[in-house]
Amino acid sequence: MERTTPFPSRRGILAGAALTAVPSALLFATRADARPRAVDHPGAAWHPASRSNYTPSNRPRAHPLHYVIIHVAQTTYSGTVSVFRNPSRKVSAHYVVRSSDGHVAQCVRESDIAWHAGNWDYNTRSIGIEHEGWVDRPGYFTDAMYERSARLTAAICARYGIPRNRAHIIGHHEVPGSDHTDPGRHWDWNRYLRLVKSA
Repeated sequence: MERTTPFPSRRGILAGAALTAVPSALLFATRADARPRAVDHPGAAWHPASRSNYTPSNRPRAHPLHYVIIHVAQTTYSGTVSVFRNPSRKVSAHYVVRSSDGHVAQCVRESDIAWHAGNWDYNTRSIGIEHEGWVDRPGYFTDAMYERSARLTAAICARYGIPRNRAHIIGHHEVPGSDHTDPGRHWDWNRYLRLVKSA
């Protein structure tokens, strides 16, 4: 087929590129924000929650951090990450810990407010850690899960000056107004706090 318009010259291509340089520079920040950023906890994998499931913030300047809240997801690791990515679910946590090997995923930046506690005041002042499993299936609470989660909690406490005690490392069921039971009666708090304090 015969071409009806001439090919652009090299000079025309370069001139066009120069004209688009300014707009693309302005758009770069938006594209950069969309890329995965470095995680807050070394070794964690970035699995971002939907922007519909948390509140952007500037913690700890906007809200001081006083608590780490321990959750059990009542589903699998992949199921938990999937729920946080679903914009219609309106729920998230900062981290998810896998049962089999203690692998840690970060889903919400620590500076942002995850929707995990069911209490806005506690959401603003806490970091939420979900654990793969079910409250009535203690087999999910493996050595690897306890150890990696405890190291994560210890690091969070060190970053924000949160005391490593049961007044500040609490279960979801201890949040005022909560109707949840997690982490449940099979969660070994004595063991967990020992690991957090020795990390």
